[in-house]
Amino acid sequence: MINKEKLLLGAHTSTSGGVASAVNLADKLGFTAMQIFSKNNNRWAAKPFSEKEIYDFKTKLSASGIRFTVVHDSYLINLCASSSEILEKSRVAYIDELNRCEQLGIPYLNFHPGAHGGTGEKEGIKLIAESLNIAHEKTKGFKVSSMIEVTAGQGTALGYSFEQVREMIDLVGEKERVSVCIDTAHVFAAGYDIKSPEGYEKTIKEFDDIVGLDLLKCFHMNDSKKALGSRVDRHEHIGKGFIGKEGFRNIMNDKRLEHIPKILETPKGKEQLEDVENIKVLKSLIK
Repeated sequence: MINKEKLLLGAHTSTSGGVASAVNLADKLGFTAMQIFSKNNNRWAAKPFSEKEIYDFKTKLSASGIRFTVVHDSYLINLCASSSEILEKSRVAYIDELNRCEQLGIPYLNFHPGAHGGTGEKEGIKLIAESLNIAHEKTKGFKVSSMIEVTAGQGTALGYSFEQVREMIDLVGEKERVSVCIDTAHVFAAGYDIKSPEGYEKTIKEFDDIVGLDLLKCFHMNDSKKALGSRVDRHEHIGKGFIGKEGFRNIMNDKRLEHIPKILETPKGKEQLEDVENIKVLKSLIK
């Protein structure tokens, strides 16, 4: 039996008003897990955190019911950019993101591996690993793990197959600083059937054989507006897309994944009441 009370469930939460305000909102909505941006996700640079901001965030988090927190990096960052200028800016920004996570005591920095822009997949994978090695070297002794997010493979985006994720990990020096996040909409769009029970079992076995379930530290729970294998990244509310309740029923009743945090990135308004509804749907699927 899955213990509903022990589940780590939540959503990407707004930091409008500062990072500590995200804790207030997530806690008020009853989340036990949350994802945030540590800075404006559409800007390269960010003002450093003040001592007060760090103190307020940590104090509120420890007093809340939130037991898992992850930062999603800026959408501008591309760790395998074909432009040397963008690649350098991405690496500097990524190191800054690791610093901000460490300051806040957040153990995971989730990132999209990047898009190679025409240089080729092998070269792109090499560049991503090189970028991570540089970032880890510059943040020696940090507890923060670089969390590779499986992608839909839209355009020249890398990380759409478990084999590609494995290749990246194999080329990273500090293996203990790497983890993985499965986004349900992404893997489905990438061609992994998680909807049928047989397809789901095959997908989880494949992930375990190639990457390893021990490295899976987070799920992004998103239904997909696009069909299986479409390679298009579009999120939908739980049960309203092509994955449907069937696919999420598979995940929510899998004892192997019970302890893994599950975070929504579905469409939402300012008060995030849609997230509360989506969480109710997920819980209702538990047998």
